[in-house]
Amino acid sequence: MDSTQLQNLLMEKAHTMPNKARRVAEYLLANMREASFRSIGDIADELKVSKAQLVRVAQMLGFSGYAELKACLQKTILEQINPAALLARAVNSSDSFPDSVFKAEHANLDDTMAQLSPEETDRFNEIVKGANNIYCIGWGISSLVMELMQIRLTIMGCRAFLCRRGGLSLWEQVRGVREGDVVIVCELPSYAVEVTESVEIAHRNGAKVITMTDSAAAPVCRFAELQLNVSANSPTFGSSIIGPIFLTHVLTSSLAVSLGAEAKKSFDEQASFLHDERIFHPIFGLKY
Repeated sequence: MDSTQLQNLLMEKAHTMPNKARRVAEYLLANMREASFRSIGDIADELKVSKAQLVRVAQMLGFSGYAELKACLQKTILEQINPAALLARAVNSSDSFPDSVFKAEHANLDDTMAQLSPEETDRFNEIVKGANNIYCIGWGISSLVMELMQIRLTIMGCRAFLCRRGGLSLWEQVRGVREGDVVIVCELPSYAVEVTESVEIAHRNGAKVITMTDSAAAPVCRFAELQLNVSANSPTFGSSIIGPIFLTHVLTSSLAVSLGAEAKKSFDEQASFLHDERIFHPIFGLKY
């Protein structure tokens, strides 16, 4: 059963269900990704129903129990981010391929900006400005987003460190994280166990955690002091980083304004570096 078939099944059956069961079906329909990762207990608590009610809804939908329904949800979500399946859909689309990419990325930018509130931006600035050290954590393509975050923070004079898989595991790199430190983590599907456990270690050590994810269902979100949402849909690869990189640009630009004179001092020092002819070629009197 693909995602469209499951959505149609939920919509069809929801109309015939009693009130509590219909509420569960409507939640599953609106939150397929979150439901695919959350435990039956978490969903039951949020909806204020019993676990048995979730089992009954699954059986009304034709599944043997909630475990089978959850497995179906997970399968449909994985298909949505599977690069081969995404490519097949793009090939069969009536749009030209560049148009498909453009439309998807334009939507990612719009959705990412729409999900960012002024209060969240202010909270980001507050947390980062109060940090002793800032650890930027990412795995795979998410590490590219966090590398930009770490570069921007460092240029502004913050003590920022990039943690990604290399000579040391993420577990080893976060052992020194302490109270007063901040962890910023970008996590796009598929979610990595090592990232989740490393963030948990940092959280347990007293660090504040800022998450940047495409879904509240991402496992790292349960440790978040501040949760920032991005749109990362892609017509080909599993996730796009255009939305997350845009959010990084917005947040660090806002932080620079908030830092004021501190940021200006760091930018002046950066300008001197960029004008150093031992490093950069002068072109028409300008230094890059």
